[in-house]
Amino acid sequence: MNKLKSLLGIALLTSSALAPIATQARVILDIDVGPPPPRVVEVPAPRPHQVWVPGYYVWDGHHHQHVWHDGYWVKERPGYHYRADHWEQQGDKWHRVQGGWEQG
Repeated sequence: MNKLKSLLGIALLTSSALAPIATQARVILDIDVGPPPPRVVEVPAPRPHQVWVPGYYVWDGHHHQHVWHDGYWVKERPGYHYRADHWEQQGDKWHRVQGGWEQG
């Protein structure tokens, strides 16, 4: 029983140590299909110390289609503004630019 507990403890420590690395992985994908026009969505009333991140399309490679991801609230970061997720056309390909915080 003690050996099992030790192995479980090591597994938990190892997985928690690797978690930050796994969450930072990014996949860059250029596709031939442009996104549909953005959905018109009513932005909710402002919330104190929160920033509304608008919805956006993500590419579902399994089903070969764009899928809408609804907007959501995030905690504000003083001195930063949120750059919305968007798609850019580069030649005959489309590239998704992930949203995120920018200083200024």
